[in-house]
Amino acid sequence: MEKDKYSEIIDRDRIKAQAGREIGLAERIFIVTGAAQGLGYGIAEALVSEGAKVCLADMNRQGVIDAAKQLSGKYKAEVAGMCIDVSEEESVRTVVYGTVRHFGGLDVMIACAGIVRAGALPDMSKEDFELVNAVNYTGFFLCAKYAAAAMKEQRLLDPERTFDIVEINSKSGLVGSEANFAYAGSKFGGIGLVQSFALELAPFGIKVNAICPGNLLDGPLWNDPERGLFKQYLEAGKVPGARSVADVRAHYESKVPLGRGCRVEDVVRAVKYVVGQQYETGQAVPVSGGQVMLK
Repeated sequence: MEKDKYSEIIDRDRIKAQAGREIGLAERIFIVTGAAQGLGYGIAEALVSEGAKVCLADMNRQGVIDAAKQLSGKYKAEVAGMCIDVSEEESVRTVVYGTVRHFGGLDVMIACAGIVRAGALPDMSKEDFELVNAVNYTGFFLCAKYAAAAMKEQRLLDPERTFDIVEINSKSGLVGSEANFAYAGSKFGGIGLVQSFALELAPFGIKVNAICPGNLLDGPLWNDPERGLFKQYLEAGKVPGARSVADVRAHYESKVPLGRGCRVEDVVRAVKYVVGQQYETGQAVPVSGGQVMLK
């Protein structure tokens, strides 16, 4: 694979104008994967609303194009929508290069694309297990690999500039999850990548952190009528005695000291924190309402 020549498409005037000072969200360029709907879309909208330039990337080609148009029209902002399969190297490379070419750079990669296939050990197929890891684990590796390449090139133009790679992980990356081991394993692995990438990329001014949300009970991941977690967990018997989706929901709400599921705005606050601070890398930030507490 020929090395991408980011030096030829980076907006050098932008880097020069921002050199020597701390820049806010409105001056940054983002990629958000998994952004056609749900949490990814919510994160992208929050960034666009504050003036950031954002590329929404998602496997749903028409969905992500429509989402980008919606945000562009709503906020009168410059928004791009690109199709991506995070498990495919060429697809990720193309989106990162296309974003740099479109906007003139890349400051923050937010890897939000992810899937869940719940099930007990005897019931999990090898195909589903590999699919979860291809998207959640390998996909984050590829996003980090190509984002870092673009960021390193910009760092050459401003040695004091910092960048961010943020994995949207899960509380399941901090504690095991019964009958959901494929997802939990992929997320545990993601935190291993976060810590390792943080060490490798620190000399280049690239911070790498994970956000670990609790259960987004009102989002499509849980509520989808065919593949949603409420349905999967009910069918897998993950909640003993549960006879309905309402029973499953009540069970998960009861586990949270703050008494509710995680919301998009909770995750957005955590994203803003890890991007805005300048002295933390390699961390996994829980946003779980106290359900998971670090030791």
